[in-house]
Amino acid sequence: MNTRVISCTLLLPTDYQLQDILSFHVRDAQAVAEAVYANHLHKGIIWQGSPACLALRFLSQGAEIELSIDHPLASLEVDELSTLAVRMLGLNQPIDVFEESLGQHPQLGMLINQQAGLRVPVLASPFEALSWAITGQQISVAAAISIRRKFIQQVGLQHSSGLYCYPDAQHVATLHIDDLRRVGFSQSKAQTLLTVSQMIVSGDLVLNYSQKEPPIEQIRQQLLTIRGIGPWTVNYTLLRGYGWLDGSLHGDAAVRRGLQILLKNIEPMEENQTRQWLENFAPWRALVAAHLWKLVSAAGKEA
Repeated sequence: MNTRVISCTLLLPTDYQLQDILSFHVRDAQAVAEAVYANHLHKGIIWQGSPACLALRFLSQGAEIELSIDHPLASLEVDELSTLAVRMLGLNQPIDVFEESLGQHPQLGMLINQQAGLRVPVLASPFEALSWAITGQQISVAAAISIRRKFIQQVGLQHSSGLYCYPDAQHVATLHIDDLRRVGFSQSKAQTLLTVSQMIVSGDLVLNYSQKEPPIEQIRQQLLTIRGIGPWTVNYTLLRGYGWLDGSLHGDAAVRRGLQILLKNIEPMEENQTRQWLENFAPWRALVAAHLWKLVSAAGKEA
């Protein structure tokens, strides 16, 4: 197999929370599409229609980034690889501004200071984020991971390294609804996934924007018109696909549980209560949600 390899290096902030990034990508124990070991992450992606392996090797003060593409003529500039890595690692997220703004907040400040440097891991493409959000609607994380694994294997795009690659919209659009039903998608989710894939292929839905600042509001409004996609799916997609930090994730069960722990409430938090509380933290609502996710994870480990 002829491959093309390109690489770059990035400096990391001294407070960079590497374990947050690695933990996000190690959730599937079978590691069919992502492999994490020591301070390395290997992830199978599709680049310009061809299988590729993205390798991130974390050093004491930086990261070495390498992309190996199973196509000798694939075009890739170092700036493109660097931009991808910066986005995925959350290095363009203004964490210092957030922490300075809310570090003294009476309810949230202590948590922010305890979890200083927290950044939101972003997926390799907005389509991966959207399809993952659709997969995870109203089911457990474990069930969603199982469906995701079978979905990746069903499409069957494998890099020469052995890793399967998360499919792009062009490959998913060729599937039949029965293909998706066989790997565990409900009828409605399968139809929604096919719809968004076909819309991307036809150009009716544009998720990959070349400009530095994608038109978040335009994307949000367009996604909300698609049957099977609601506010939680949109805001989660914008967070994991673009690193947009102001989507309200009040519909997320783990966010509500985190808020209950933070506020020391005996009764569970309702969606409307959570929405109203998060409104106080715009334009950081999704980043606040990420801090609550981590709080829930820490509480689970201590239990």
